Amino acid sequence: MTRTVYVNGDYLPETEARVSVFDRGFLMADGIYEVTSVLDGKLIDFAGHCVRLDRSCRELDMKNPHSQDEWLAIHREMVARNGITDGLVYLQVTRGNPGDRDFAYPSVDVEPTVVLFTQSKPGLADSPAAKTGWRVISIPDERWGRRDIKTVQLLYPSMGKMMAKKAGVDDAWFVEDGFVTEGTSNNAYIVKGNRIVTRALSNNILHGITRAAVLRFAAEAQMEVEERSFTIDEAKAADEAFITSASAFVMPVIEVDGAAIGSGKVGNVVPRLREIYLDEMRKAAV
Repeated sequence: MTRTVYVNGDYLPETEARVSVFDRGFLMADGIYEVTSVLDGKLIDFAGHCVRLDRSCRELDMKNPHSQDEWLAIHREMVARNGITDGLVYLQVTRGNPGDRDFAYPSVDVEPTVVLFTQSKPGLADSPAAKTGWRVISIPDERWGRRDIKTVQLLYPSMGKMMAKKAGVDDAWFVEDGFVTEGTSNNAYIVKGNRIVTRALSNNILHGITRAAVLRFAAEAQMEVEERSFTIDEAKAADEAFITSASAFVMPVIEVDGAAIGSGKVGNVVPRLREIYLDEMRKAAV
């Protein structure tokens, strides 16, 4: 079945969608994106994604073409037209088409390019990996310095995914100056006793929407949250570890660089956090 996609105000069959070859998103990776999960036909943590989208636009001096209410209407229409029960809605905004290639931003008022598409993922919240856990490797963090902006510059994270695939594991954790920054498309955490440790927010990591919710729920559950950098050796000595993202939610990590974390099996804390997160997000879904 052909999906319906959204391009600059039009809902089109994916086979008919077109973007200019002069679009700066294509030529310069001059664009940002968000991915919102859909469970039971409703959008998960949508307001958070809109807030981060607006921030990314401001950080790049880019126009946000829609209000939150307008974005919500478009997302809901995309979910309805594509019959999405469980899945994802991908949104991308680029600086648009200035008419020719140039390193400098366009000097005229160019309208942003807006693209949305959906991915159907039946049983998204019931991933078997949540019961078995992920295995990860560590790799040097060689990305640009503004990782807090959710840009479409995803080449090195893609390379990281492929390094993990070649190593026969599920993902890679980036390491910079001896400390874990984050995963290739997720935030990283370790658990020691009743304490969750994760890197503090800065320009060095993405300000994860799922991260914010999970840390809030953890604090409400009387868990201690410590926002600081941690090393791979600390991860190996932890009781549990996990990652968070909009599509994986809360995912246990049971091994790093071939060393088992804790018992080498999914523990008790991470599944509970995942359960709390999914329950609360389903209640608040729009």
